[in-house]
Amino acid sequence: MTRGGARTTAGQSAPGQRSGADPTPERTDPAGQADPAGQADTAGQAGTGGDADAVAAAWTEYLAAARQLDGVRRDAATAAGEQARSVQAAREELTAVRTRLASQEARLRERGVPPISLVPTPPELTEAARAMAGGPAAVLAALRAARGRADAADATLSARGLPRLAAWPPHLRNLLVYGPLALLVPAIQVALFVATGTGAASVAALVCGLPMPAVAFAAGWIGVGRLFPPPDGGRVARTARLGALVCLVPAVLVSAGLLLAMLAG
Repeated sequence: MTRGGARTTAGQSAPGQRSGADPTPERTDPAGQADPAGQADTAGQAGTGGDADAVAAAWTEYLAAARQLDGVRRDAATAAGEQARSVQAAREELTAVRTRLASQEARLRERGVPPISLVPTPPELTEAARAMAGGPAAVLAALRAARGRADAADATLSARGLPRLAAWPPHLRNLLVYGPLALLVPAIQVALFVATGTGAASVAALVCGLPMPAVAFAAGWIGVGRLFPPPDGGRVARTARLGALVCLVPAVLVSAGLLLAMLAG
């Protein structure tokens, strides 16, 4: 009995003692010793916070990259649209220039210009290719410049024997048309007065000369349109105010002078 009771007492643990391995982790004692379980929890929370910061930083970088990519896409779309518009405008200008050049070539051949003179030279072709090497915008600018030169050539060809006068300013070249017509009737009136004096012929010439400024202006209007026609699709620069003034002033001055001379005679 004594041995069995001793074994039972040795196999069982005392009320204040642990039996075997206790899985409960150690806790921090009042002296400040480290608790293994608390350290593990703190380490887990720190790891979770670091992962959240990394995800937020990655998301911010992704948004910035997406915005930058969207800006690049918009710029590329704008550039592509402008290039397409330039190409379309260049095609339209090319068609217009080709039509204008074909018409000018036919007119020049009718005037006896040799065909070899109408073919561009190699230096001219090289210069044209260099001017159009900058893309559709440069091609469009070169074609517009060529169209301007074609317009000037049309104005010269349409001058009908007055190529130099066609390059003059409109008010100067129109003065050569309105001026002689405005002086024609006053010159006839002065000649009749000198030849006949204050007779019936001078009076008739004075009376008939009163509506002549309007006739001279109408004749000058028609003459300017015939002598200096505009390029295709343009308007004739007739300088109507200048023509009316030029036709009216000589007639008024001569009529007033003749009237005073008749009254004095």
